Amino acid sequence: MTAGLAAAAAPTTGVVPPAADMVSAMTAAQFATHAQLFQQVSAQAAAVHQQIVATLSGNSNAYALTEAANAASAG
Repeated sequence: MTAGLAAAAAPTTGVVPPAADMVSAMTAAQFATHAQLFQQVSAQAAAVHQQIVATLSGNSNAYALTEAANAASAG
C-alpha cells in the first residue's frame, strides 16, 4: 500500500497545466492540491492500519497463551 502511494506521489502532485491559460493553471493547481491531501490522508490511514495489525497480533498471541493455559489446566 505504501509503495503504491509513494509511486503515485510525484506524477499526481506535480500536474503540469496542459496550456498556458489561467483555467489550465488553476485546474492543475487544484489537482495537485487534491493529490497532496490524498497523500496526507493515505499516510494517516497506513499508520492506523499498522496500529490495528499490531494490536490484532498482540491479541492473537494473548488468546493463544490463554487457550494453552486452559488446555493445560483442563488436562
